[in-house]
Amino acid sequence: MLKGLLSFKGRYRILHLTWFAFFLSFVVWFNFAPFQTAVKEAIGLTEGQVRTIAICNVALTVPARIIIGMVLDKYGPRITYSLLLMYAAIPCIAFAMAQNFSQLVISRLALSIVGAGFVIGIRMVAEWFPPKEIGIAEGIYGGWGNFGSAAAAFTLPSIAVGTAFLAAGQINWRLAIALTGIIAAIYGVIYLLNAQDTPSGKVYQRPKRHGGMEVTSRKSFWLLMLMNIPLVGILGVLAWRIAQIGLLNQSQLLIVYLLLVGLYLFQAYKCWDVNHELMTGKKRYSLDDRYEFSQVALLELTYFVNFGSELAVVSMLPGFFETSFSLNKVLAGMIAASYAFMNLFARPGGGWVSDTLGSRRWTMTVLTAGMGISYLLMSGVNSNWWLPLAILLTMACSFFVQAGEGSTFAIVPLIKRRVTGQIAGNVGAYGNVGAVAYLTLYSFLPDGEVGNRIFFQTLGITALIVTFLCWFFLKEPKGSFAEHHEGEAPELAAEILPVFNEELK
Repeated sequence: MLKGLLSFKGRYRILHLTWFAFFLSFVVWFNFAPFQTAVKEAIGLTEGQVRTIAICNVALTVPARIIIGMVLDKYGPRITYSLLLMYAAIPCIAFAMAQNFSQLVISRLALSIVGAGFVIGIRMVAEWFPPKEIGIAEGIYGGWGNFGSAAAAFTLPSIAVGTAFLAAGQINWRLAIALTGIIAAIYGVIYLLNAQDTPSGKVYQRPKRHGGMEVTSRKSFWLLMLMNIPLVGILGVLAWRIAQIGLLNQSQLLIVYLLLVGLYLFQAYKCWDVNHELMTGKKRYSLDDRYEFSQVALLELTYFVNFGSELAVVSMLPGFFETSFSLNKVLAGMIAASYAFMNLFARPGGGWVSDTLGSRRWTMTVLTAGMGISYLLMSGVNSNWWLPLAILLTMACSFFVQAGEGSTFAIVPLIKRRVTGQIAGNVGAYGNVGAVAYLTLYSFLPDGEVGNRIFFQTLGITALIVTFLCWFFLKEPKGSFAEHHEGEAPELAAEILPVFNEELK
């Protein structure tokens, strides 16, 4: 794998192109975090408004991941990723030009759609790497891409300070944020011209019908309906939170609730439309063509607790270190960045462990348990702790969180190939459901040690609950370590793999 990564040829070239696309989408997605104080002072925001913007930053990513998953399965990752990166420039420039809280919220909601780019690369990487290498390949894609949040924290403030002479000596956060969108749009064109959906000679598998997720049993259909409720319900929580700070009145809030009910019913109708032959008994799937949606539901819960908690912790960790250890903002921010920095190693590490341990199920279970225990330990961190020990615990916790993310998406592409985009979209969306849920809880907790303790305890307990669900109900995917993909004839794999090997030479 290392030799291939350095070759920049064949499938590894596609991997490099794609993880960098995700990296830029994460830089865009988290370009507000380094400038929270600057924006607060420039626009005259309250602390509650700043926290609301942080929630808006992940809100529309929930439905966007589902919609983009459908678009991805139909049109392919090259076109989908390119258009999303080009779109990123619009909300970035709008946010940079905002003059009041309402404009910041609207542009941030529009920008949160860019966070859905993750699911596109999951399908792209799965097209180019065989199951036996899918864990580490998806881990590199996700981990190196996720590092974009740390890169934003390190580089954007320097750009803003370096261009202060263009803003009358004030930190130029507007230019720095607009620049991230412009660069993403330029790379979108580069990706369109250089990426390829599949290796030569390989057919891109598409669902037979579009608009809703295809399932293969009636039981799976009703479970799908149940698991879709939180995807819409969390948007209701966001609307309620916005109403709490006066941005929506009660009549407007009621209208939003009715629209969300309509959205759920429309989504349910589209799923019925795709699966009505199955539900009316006109169609039956053969045993080798079936998959259990319960396995998708379990992966949704694992991503709720690992990626959901990562997004929430990244948002509060600088303040946690600043208040707990009486640090200045710069030092606290640098220490907190160690959590995101672990993405470079932890997420690929989780994928690598999943590939090599011989059981993706037990890898997922152990990593989720380690995450839960680590969060419970972090709930005890206070001013009496030795700072280096607190930093080491934070990095250890981050390893389990991000390795768990890598393990989740080492399984996702192996569930059912032709609907990988939709599965990845639903699983990915649950990460944002978790983020909104955790951040909403955090916004109501008291400041200081008590609030931090309750927050980390909540993260730990929910992770341990999901650990037990994985222990008892998660199953090892079929063909976890095969040389060829599900639905792909061994003869075709035999033709494709030598092409890969020849390209590496």
